[in-house]
Amino acid sequence: MVFSSTIFLWIFLPVVFAGNLVFGKRLSNLFLLMASLFFYAWGEPRLVVLMIFSIIWNYLAGLLIASVSRKKLMLFIGVTGDLALLGYYKYAGFLVKSANIIFGSTFIVPRIALPIGISFFTFQAISYIADVYRGKVKVSRDPLPVALYISFFPQLIAGPIVQYTDVEKQLKSRKITAEGFADGFRRFIYGLGKKVLIANVLAKCADTAFDHGAAGLGMLPAWIGALAYTFQIYYDFSGYSDMALGLGRMFGFTFPENFNYPYLSGSITEFWRRWHITLGAWFREYVYIPLGGNRKGKGRTYANLWIVFFLTGLWHGADLSFILWGLYHGALSFVERLGLKKLLDKSKILARLLCFIAVCIGWVLFRAENTSAGLSYIAAMFTPGDGMKLWELGDMKTLVIGIAAVIGCGMMQALVPGKLKEWYKKSLADALVCGAILFFSLVALAGAGYNPFIYYQF
Repeated sequence: MVFSSTIFLWIFLPVVFAGNLVFGKRLSNLFLLMASLFFYAWGEPRLVVLMIFSIIWNYLAGLLIASVSRKKLMLFIGVTGDLALLGYYKYAGFLVKSANIIFGSTFIVPRIALPIGISFFTFQAISYIADVYRGKVKVSRDPLPVALYISFFPQLIAGPIVQYTDVEKQLKSRKITAEGFADGFRRFIYGLGKKVLIANVLAKCADTAFDHGAAGLGMLPAWIGALAYTFQIYYDFSGYSDMALGLGRMFGFTFPENFNYPYLSGSITEFWRRWHITLGAWFREYVYIPLGGNRKGKGRTYANLWIVFFLTGLWHGADLSFILWGLYHGALSFVERLGLKKLLDKSKILARLLCFIAVCIGWVLFRAENTSAGLSYIAAMFTPGDGMKLWELGDMKTLVIGIAAVIGCGMMQALVPGKLKEWYKKSLADALVCGAILFFSLVALAGAGYNPFIYYQF
């Protein structure tokens, strides 16, 4: 089930929200847990067992970490179990395939269905037991808060990745208010519009370019396709995050922000402070800092950065192209630290332009069918020659949406004064815009067109 579906919008969400009000505070966690498991089972009935296993495993791991003297061993067992589960479902086929290539073996590559959102809820589970071990949170003797934390449907499938410390108190006590509901519903509508009205339109342009292949594509069409995907993935993923944050607010939860206009960044380092913020925070908290962070000299700092970017790429997918994408960002960050950033800081406009271009090129590896196709596509972006006609990539609607995407990804927000933004949020104009976005989004969804979320595959 996806947020941008008629079943979710017209049936699931109204029923769950009304039911949560009826059951009240006492049974809210249990009711929302049952609703979340149903939400997950809607698309993958058999794999909901995996979700339940993860909940039980990490609940028991937390109890053992808090109860026994050998806490580090219990943490190791708990994390190993989580990573083993993630590794089997997400990376087993990739590892066997890689072994066959490297060693010339002929092992049968297993075809294992990837559970939706497994990377997200696994990282959340690890966050819980790690924070119990470090004493940042108290272990929950009641299984319901842990179960709801791992499975809560708004951020279950594609984040944001919420650390247990972010919602510990909210899991025990929260309040649904009219103001919170209105603010959350507004955020949800804007996220829905990002996804349905912008990302879905740009997806057709990007798909046309990438499905064509690099051969005979042409330099300008290649750039247009890459730019279309650059904005598609932003509006797709940030739209989902907006919907998740909005839904959480409607149910009394406040989740951390996941995006802060990343395409306005003047460096790759800044980009990762603005893009998928919760993933970066997770790696910083549970990988970078435990490895020593920047406290043990430049050499160790650089090594830790390379490890984090390698794992960031690997987290996104079991394919060499994702690993190369992560290492590509690691290389750019490394070069910036060597002195490039100081040069770029002399011109903010140039720094932002170069950073955006670098990110755009990186997204090609992320989007392409495989590494070879991605590298060929990048080569096409820098090879002059005849290719596809521009009108084959889209129509006037695509052009208009593309212009709106460029303006709306931070440019407009950066120019509008803060006081005007506050006035707008409380004005009738905002309500009218939200109504229009909701109406046109529902009309678009009624057409049953292209509508998947990119980050569902992770």
